[in-house]
Amino acid sequence: MFTPQGPTLRELVVQALSSVERGYDLLAPKFDHTPYRTPAAVLDSVTGTLRRLGPFDSGLDVCCGTGAGLGVLRQVCRERVTGVDFSAGMLTVGRARTPVVPDAPRTHWVRADARALPFGPVFDLAVSFGAFGHFVPRERPGLFAQVHSVLRPGGRFAFPIVAPARPGSRLYWSLLAFDTAMRVRNALWRPRFVMYYRTFRLADVREELVRAGFEVELQALEELGRRADGSPRCRLVVATRPS
Repeated sequence: MFTPQGPTLRELVVQALSSVERGYDLLAPKFDHTPYRTPAAVLDSVTGTLRRLGPFDSGLDVCCGTGAGLGVLRQVCRERVTGVDFSAGMLTVGRARTPVVPDAPRTHWVRADARALPFGPVFDLAVSFGAFGHFVPRERPGLFAQVHSVLRPGGRFAFPIVAPARPGSRLYWSLLAFDTAMRVRNALWRPRFVMYYRTFRLADVREELVRAGFEVELQALEELGRRADGSPRCRLVVATRPS
């Protein structure tokens, strides 16, 4: 799962026994060498779909980490892009690794909690990749309301969501075991480390987005293939703040 440049087992254990913020501060220098970084195939597929939905002037990457999503935004936004994350370590690494490209949109890095975004309605597009497991279900309505509040009328909030693992499959049992272990860890140890894979269900998420004021559509990310029953392996959720 990990390259030689990735974290050691000891480093992962120390991270897992820390808070979410401290854990990612520790992991930041090696994060891009772990399987936790969003795969390039997903980023490329989302980029292609957003290009067809654009153009956009300004974009926000919610829980940006080291900036994989900002790479998407720089390809589909014309003026400026902003990454927001509460881990100072992730922001520092992302800022240092941002390539200098002539005529690229201005890039800003902001340390803040996504549950209290420090912006007005100034963005045309918001994205997020792989961060929703760090929010327990009761926090999602507030998170979605925050994203809604920073989008201009007609602005879009887009994020990929992978089809759920089939019950009984190896992936199903692996995710169940991970979430169970995390719940046990959080019951016995403080500070808590919130990361769950099985709490982000499409039907619930869609309903919560609508309640936050979004109009929601789904687009299949065809480049990522389809399952045996013909359903997409991955969809892009596109939530629009009505004009």
